[in-house]
Amino acid sequence: MRIYTKYGDKGFTRLYGGDRVSKTHIRVEAYGTMDELCSHLGYVVSEMRDYPVLDDLRLECEEIQQHLFDCGSDLATPRELRPYKQEPANVSWLEERMDEYMHIPPKIDRFIIPGGHRIASLLHVARTMTRRLERRMVAVIEADEAVNEIGLIYINRLSDYFFVLARLVNDRLEEPDTIYKRSAKIFREKK
Repeated sequence: MRIYTKYGDKGFTRLYGGDRVSKTHIRVEAYGTMDELCSHLGYVVSEMRDYPVLDDLRLECEEIQQHLFDCGSDLATPRELRPYKQEPANVSWLEERMDEYMHIPPKIDRFIIPGGHRIASLLHVARTMTRRLERRMVAVIEADEAVNEIGLIYINRLSDYFFVLARLVNDRLEEPDTIYKRSAKIFREKK
């Protein structure tokens, strides 16, 4: 089997079920953005291998790559031609991870600037890429095309997860977060 089909030489591709669409089609933009995010996350995973203290988080990121492939498969499927792959359990899993991790780093009451350790910075990039994927998915919905609603919820949670994970990585690697200097307090302290 050849890796190349020559089908895309004229700027077209096929969705699941055989629909011929332009490579600029909103679905292709969405699952292409998923592919960028998944590839970037693969880079993050490879960087984490040098830090045994991050092994559990690396395994989580590898699991998320599997979820992202499910998301891409769902995005490549128009008209609900087959059952969707992403499930509510994927969303619950992310929420459980965030609930466990968000109270570990020092409490913040201001916005933070993305940065800190190299791996935390890469996770902030993943967070922004996830937001772009979310916008692409909403564009598919706004074009009256079917999208796995669970997938959209998952992607919305995933950007929050990457924020929490970036802070946790900085904490574990003893790298402080950078506070936005002009930020007003964003949380009111209880009296």
